[in-house]
Amino acid sequence: MEQESVPPSVHRSTRGRAATAGTRRGPSAAHRHDGRLAWALISPALVGFLVFFAYPTVRGIYLSFTDFHVLTPPKWTGLANFRELLGDDVFWHSLRVTLYFVLLSVVLGVLISLVTAVVLHRLTKSTVIRGLILLPFLISGVVAALVWSWMLDPQLGIVNVLLDKLTGHTVMFFGTSAWAVPSLAAISVWKSMGYNAVLIFAGLQTIPATVYEAGRIDGASELQMFRRLTVPLLRPILVMVVILSVISSFQVFDIVQVTTKGGPADASNVLQMYIYDKAFSQFDFGYAATMSLALFVMLIAITFTQMRLARANESDLN
Repeated sequence: MEQESVPPSVHRSTRGRAATAGTRRGPSAAHRHDGRLAWALISPALVGFLVFFAYPTVRGIYLSFTDFHVLTPPKWTGLANFRELLGDDVFWHSLRVTLYFVLLSVVLGVLISLVTAVVLHRLTKSTVIRGLILLPFLISGVVAALVWSWMLDPQLGIVNVLLDKLTGHTVMFFGTSAWAVPSLAAISVWKSMGYNAVLIFAGLQTIPATVYEAGRIDGASELQMFRRLTVPLLRPILVMVVILSVISSFQVFDIVQVTTKGGPADASNVLQMYIYDKAFSQFDFGYAATMSLALFVMLIAITFTQMRLARANESDLN
């Protein structure tokens, strides 16, 4: 019998499938150990995540369902801590104080940071000025709180010395219920303003210059371009700054501990101070873990709500 001839195209397709099958059999010798190398490189970060984040989180969730006083082993109590939380007047008072602090620090902080970033972007290119704006963020919270507590001292503080010369009166910034939380919010705004301004300044770099040129051609003023162009185009960045500011403000502790310690008369007793007092003064770690878990859930809910309402993943640039 004569052998049936095979078209050349069949030979080519057969060789192509054979070559593809050969490449799919496994990685080349040069890349055979890339997986092990990748695991070796990420292992320090992975170990740190498991030891310092994952395990404490799981442990804290477990302790929130127990009665734990350090010297005795945890005793499972179920939802008893959560029922106590619902009727704890001090907890709800601390939550209201925290919300007041968050409102002041976030609103004032974002507005001041936005104006500062726009001024840096439109009026100056000096790296020295930009570095000075960022400088307060590099200072630790304890140092910032100490410096401001000296400056706002009712007798020797430079702020009250100036107020006394201008008005003839001094202000008890940390000693009265009306001024305690606003004073703490002012310190927080001063410290975080530089970091937020840098984030917003980076967002301003993404706005094309042609947008502002078109605005000038249409006769828009600087204020109109700020309202109608800059703010809408910065929405994704502003949402991120607001979310970071809210989370940071809910976790405020160091400046309160250094300046007011929750006083006067619990006027500045933020939630983190109450959690700290329960855990390290009363040694009720189970109930402190319950409040920490409640704060964690609130922050998650607030963050996702903000992202959903503000459409953080969308940009007006398109």
